[in-house]
Order: sequence, then C-alpha cells, then structure tokens
Amino acid sequence: MSTATLQQTRRSDNVERTKTIKLGKLVLNIGVGRSGEAIERARRVLEDLVKQKASFRKAKKSIRDFGVHKGEPIGMMVTLRREKALEVLKLLLQSRENRLPLSSFDDFGNCSFGIKEHIEIPGVRYSPDIGIFGMNVSAVLERPGYRVGRRLRAQNKIGKLQRVNKEESIAFFKQNFGVEVV
Repeated sequence: MSTATLQQTRRSDNVERTKTIKLGKLVLNIGVGRSGEAIERARRVLEDLVKQKASFRKAKKSIRDFGVHKGEPIGMMVTLRREKALEVLKLLLQSRENRLPLSSFDDFGNCSFGIKEHIEIPGVRYSPDIGIFGMNVSAVLERPGYRVGRRLRAQNKIGKLQRVNKEESIAFFKQNFGVEVV
C-alpha cells in the first residue's frame, strides 16, 4: 500500500472517530422542596434505581413562604456515566414509551425530560413507606475531544464542527434507543 493511500485511510478513520457521538453523562434529579424525612425517601428512590450513592442539593436562598432556609437540603441528584448511564437511560425512555417531544432537545446536544411518577419505570414497585416521586432526567451527548474544554491545564475552546447539534442528538436517540420524536 502506498504512503498516500495509507495517509488517506488514516485521515478517513480519524474523521470517523471524531464524528462519533456518545453519551457523556446522565443526571437524575429529584426536587423535594423540603428537608427531613422526604429527602431520605427521595434518596432511597434514586439509590434503589441506579445502585449508586446520591448527593444532596442545598437551597441557594431562603424563601419564607415555602419554609425553605438557605443551605437546607431540598433535593437529591445522581450522575451516571458509561454503561450504567446507557442502561438506566433505556429504562427511563421505556417509562416514557420511547416518545420524546421535540422541545426536550436543545441546540447543544442535550436532552432533558421529566418522569411524573417513579413507579412508571419498569422494574420499580410502589412502596407505601417511600411514596411517589417525580424526577428530571438530563442526558449530555458529546464527541471525543470535549475534554479539551473542561480540563484545567491547556484548556481551549471546542470548534463548531466538533459540537453536537439538535439534529444530530435527535438522530442519536432514534438510532440507539428507537425514540420517536413528536
């Protein structure tokens, strides 16, 4: 094989690799609005669902009418990555019957949707001592090389062609999860 053909093959392989889209992370969030026993029940829901420790989210400011004080834990969240994120996302999309509205996708390759009751998720049973919680789900799509924008040393901007746009994220969800966009 000549060197020109080899270089052309390497270039096309490199372009293919940089154009592939992957699920960067999946974030599940339950906003309870008050601390105490309700936060503990929300924590149990998330940890039972994903088998990973959830973290508290604190109130940014005090709201007297709601009885919320600054610094008080009012929500729970968990971030998933790699294979675990894909597995949980498939379950969550099944609870939505693999249908998402077009408004769930933004211009930067992110997809967010809500689940009204956690018992709609396949494999989750209702427990009277826990109750019913709704949750927000956010999926971030990215291409190889996105770390350049996040790293601390030699941080740089990500080019427009390297970013994931709305059409590409919709195509990714249709191809990998069989999602119908309405």
